[in-house]
Amino acid sequence: MVRGKREMRRIEDTASRQVTFTKRRGGLLKKAFELSVLCDAEVALVIFSTRGKLFEFSSCNCVQKTIDRYWTHSKDVVGENKKDTDENIKHLMSGNAELKKEVEFLESSTRKLLGDDLEGCSYQELGELKNQIENSLTNIRARKQKMLSDQISELKNKEMMLLNENAILQGKLKNKSSVQQSERYTSTTEKINNDHVEVETELVIGLPRSR
Repeated sequence: MVRGKREMRRIEDTASRQVTFTKRRGGLLKKAFELSVLCDAEVALVIFSTRGKLFEFSSCNCVQKTIDRYWTHSKDVVGENKKDTDENIKHLMSGNAELKKEVEFLESSTRKLLGDDLEGCSYQELGELKNQIENSLTNIRARKQKMLSDQISELKNKEMMLLNENAILQGKLKNKSSVQQSERYTSTTEKINNDHVEVETELVIGLPRSR
């Protein structure tokens, strides 16, 4: 007989709930004992029933000993985590300070390149700013010249394409005009020839004359 899977929810019937608690509690205590023996693990299990009755198991015959060990371990873990957290915070603060200095330096350099805050600059710094500006202008002019050259090349290519298309269209138009002229000439010639052709017809009634 196949047993159905029990739905995981609170058992409403008090008697059934108590029976299930007793069975499951015994199975859980048995599993804890087996785990401690088979794996040589320190296991502590604490269970309180709905009525507040305590059931416990300890592989070292003292639940409190395992609990004390747990708290000691937890404090060590918390201390290590706190130490790691403090180090991470210091590292982030140091990186943030360096980033802030870099941003301030870039903002100051930008203002100087725009001609502001030059009072505190030395003669050498002003010379360096001048060189930077001249290099920037050179790069801008070169980029602008390249863009103009590219646009001119593109326009020339379009012009060549249009000229080729125009030549093709003119050739087609010329051929069509020649064909039409030839057809008109042929038609006119045939009409003239037809006008000069005479057809002689004689109607004779009676016996043919003897000559």
